[in-house]
Amino acid sequence: MKHIGNLRYAPGSRKSPKRIGRGEGSGHGGTATRGHKGHQSRGNYRFKRNFEGGQMPLSRRIPKFGFVNPFHIEYQVVNIGRLEELARAGRIGSEPVTPEVLYRVGAIAKRNAPVKILGDGDLSVALTIAAHRFSTTARDKITAAGGQCTLIED
Repeated sequence: MKHIGNLRYAPGSRKSPKRIGRGEGSGHGGTATRGHKGHQSRGNYRFKRNFEGGQMPLSRRIPKFGFVNPFHIEYQVVNIGRLEELARAGRIGSEPVTPEVLYRVGAIAKRNAPVKILGDGDLSVALTIAAHRFSTTARDKITAAGGQCTLIED
């Protein structure tokens, strides 16, 4: 009968570790399995993250192209149709719809990233919406429904 106190590893499944640098009699003395000379045989050796043994690293071999704008701002987008759904479900109401409210109801994922309202969908509820950016169609639909758009200054 097997009990948890009697469990053992299967014979041959576990090897004892190499005891390196414990003299010639251990079988791993002398160079202590590091070989002769070279950077990796030294005591303070640390390899660089993308070091490939002197070969040109992959990050330098592949072609570079395009332009990455360091000033690009990634907006979190919310469509008018999503605001309509939230209003119909009673999750947003008469108070102004701010990024904090959108975060609380789960319409956006990040609390601090700027928000842009886009015009996909229809809006029949008058909402006061505060966001960092509005598309032209979104602004038109919000004002047509009797709502207001308020820009949040960055």
